[in-house]
Amino acid sequence: MEEPALVLDGVHAGHPGLPVLSGVDLSVPAGTLAAVLGGSGCGKTTLLRTVAGFHPVDRGTVHLGGRLVAGDGVAVAPERRRVGLVSQEGALFGHLDVAANVGFGLDRRARRGHRIDEVLELVGLAGYGARMPAELSGGQQQRVALARALAPAPALVLLDEPFVALDAGLRAEVRGQVRDALTAAGATAVLVTHDQQEALGTADLVAVLRGGRVVQCAPPRTLYDSPADIGVGSFVGDAVVLTADAAGGTAATALGGIPVPSGAGPGRLLLRPEQLRLRAPDGDREPTAKVSDVLFHGPDATVVLDLDGTGLRARVPGRSHVRPGDRVVVEVAGSGRFFPAGDDG
Repeated sequence: MEEPALVLDGVHAGHPGLPVLSGVDLSVPAGTLAAVLGGSGCGKTTLLRTVAGFHPVDRGTVHLGGRLVAGDGVAVAPERRRVGLVSQEGALFGHLDVAANVGFGLDRRARRGHRIDEVLELVGLAGYGARMPAELSGGQQQRVALARALAPAPALVLLDEPFVALDAGLRAEVRGQVRDALTAAGATAVLVTHDQQEALGTADLVAVLRGGRVVQCAPPRTLYDSPADIGVGSFVGDAVVLTADAAGGTAATALGGIPVPSGAGPGRLLLRPEQLRLRAPDGDREPTAKVSDVLFHGPDATVVLDLDGTGLRARVPGRSHVRPGDRVVVEVAGSGRFFPAGDDG
């Protein structure tokens, strides 16, 4: 079995009097693009700096490709860890052309060879070697930064929110290009981000960091469909959370009985807005919800509902004819995820 590219085991790190990482466990298989997802102040940047060697480990260990690089009295210098780093701004040298930027971390023999041309082709910028950074778009600059990180064939590439400075229209395109380049290179990478859509849509594996710990690490679909707790479920995507009482595979809620895979007793039920189906009432006897607002997104829309004081959000096709003030019947497609009382995350 192949050794994981990165393993953090019980890592504690922080500043004097201010713990940040409080026992992080994380394993990233070789060739995987993993995302570390979390809100502001959860420890994402400290984790990245600890792996890169810029921040010391107080307790626990960090292994890269099976080699101990931090912890147990070991602190391998950053330049000896074979880790490439792509920052938020790309941090290119403005006075050097693209080829010189990409070759900056290579020895003289590698710079004379074909490695620079190889990685530029890998990131879709073949023929751009003579251009200056100022002549490139923001997305192209980030791809040059990735080429520079890949040039020395690192054991691991760290991506520190590399798309945050790009406008929304460009962000998705560059994310796809970066993912394709990493896949083509067979590289292992860790993407640090606070953007749920970015993590779920880009990574093979997503680790949710909360309170200095990894509370769940799973493939994106598993994370979305089967969150470890209400906190994770609400963080990784829009959520509808209902008070519920489960028994015999069904949870009683304000929307009626909803199937659940497991659980019993009082608690809360998590649904996704796209599970809610809206239709016109068939007569006067069906319970209905009032449409409070409709937020149009283009291909789809969010319908804000009031069901006898319970707030709901449904995701419907953008061409839906539901309007504020309408009364609609709310039905649920599929099962919900039940969490016993107190299991809030």
